Amino acid sequence: MHQSLINKYNVSGPRYTSYPTVPYWDLDSFSLVQWKASLKRSFEESNASEGLSLYIHLPFCESLCTFCGCHKRITKRHEVESPYIKAVLKEWSLYVQLLGHKPKIKELHLGGGTPTFFSPENLDFLISNLLLTSELAEDYEFSFEGHPNNTTEAHLQTLYNLGFRRVSYGVQDYNLNIQKAINRIQPFENVKRATDLARKIGYTSVGHDIIFGLPFQTEADVIETINKTKALMPDRIAFYSYAHVPWIKGNGQRGFSDNDLPSAESKRKQYETGKQQFEAAGYVEIGMDHFALKTDSLYKAMEHKTLHRNFMGYTASKTQAMIGLGVSAISDSWYGFAQNVKSNEEYYHLLEHNIIPVFKGHILNAEDLVIRKHILNLMCNFETSWEDDDLLFDELPEVLIKLKEFELDDLLQFGLKKVIVTEKGKPFIRNICMAFDVLLQRKKPDTQLFSMTI
Repeated sequence: MHQSLINKYNVSGPRYTSYPTVPYWDLDSFSLVQWKASLKRSFEESNASEGLSLYIHLPFCESLCTFCGCHKRITKRHEVESPYIKAVLKEWSLYVQLLGHKPKIKELHLGGGTPTFFSPENLDFLISNLLLTSELAEDYEFSFEGHPNNTTEAHLQTLYNLGFRRVSYGVQDYNLNIQKAINRIQPFENVKRATDLARKIGYTSVGHDIIFGLPFQTEADVIETINKTKALMPDRIAFYSYAHVPWIKGNGQRGFSDNDLPSAESKRKQYETGKQQFEAAGYVEIGMDHFALKTDSLYKAMEHKTLHRNFMGYTASKTQAMIGLGVSAISDSWYGFAQNVKSNEEYYHLLEHNIIPVFKGHILNAEDLVIRKHILNLMCNFETSWEDDDLLFDELPEVLIKLKEFELDDLLQFGLKKVIVTEKGKPFIRNICMAFDVLLQRKKPDTQLFSMTI
């Protein structure tokens, strides 16, 4: 990749798991009443046809990984499990009451934190009770994030028996010096054991998460990690750029100096090399950051143009509504976003008073909804069109002028009332989406809100 393009486009930018992005939510006009109304509207429109997605945030970890930007609570006290699970079930019961009849679940994902911090028995209690008050869609998909060091056969078997068929393991990098820098000591043998166990039990999709751009990481480290990954051939791979956002996460990402991070140029080279290695092994690039074998549902969703993106990242199961349960979890009704409170104490307190524990959100206006569709099209299909009148918006002419610059750099092509991102342009998809982000264009941030795009 040409150095001048890296210099030109390596700016702070969103990852577009939502539009509007969280810093541009209109908090002043948001209310819990509006959020509930937007979710009921979405539920009535879509539950019968497609069901909804559930994301459950399980925030506890026994140790702090210094690369992590997630909301978590560090503890070795496992007595925290039961009260938290009971609170999540209480939150779910408030949503079931609000919606009026049994929701149909199409997708359920356990994220964290470390979901496998919780015992198999407690996870069984959580999911079993949740399913008592819901129905399952015909083609439902349950998945969870497992830590290779503590995911046991009992975890995998218990969740398999409940309907889970997909698991993803955080690998990051196999170099011990890098693992020490990010406080995530995790030998290859542990990842192999967890991967083999999942397959033996019957999981149909095993994913590995790998990060490039980590402190002290070199291109050789990335190659070595990918060679070990290829020995296990996971069904899908998330190949993430390390997002260095210490101003958001306090000391959590200060386990090393900024000088220990690779330059933008070497980071980009790590990505290019990784992509070549994956494609040579039979993986296909899906959207941004993801690779999958052609047998995986993520690849099939891309082929059928049904790939979807939300706060959980890319998913093969599109639903209009997604409910996030647990501290800090974000929900999406399509017409609105809502985020839960971030402290366990406040979360428990609100639930004791039968209050859905939302503390901020955004109700989308007509313009937001149109631009959201364009950004989703770009992030999922690398193209978007304004052929239909309902995809027009006032500032489209200004957006098209901005896109001309990408055309000059061969990063996209114009068709008749459409733009198509070129192969060369795919690594710059965040930058291309930023041209459509009218809220970002109208009010450029004074301070850095997002990680760098490269």
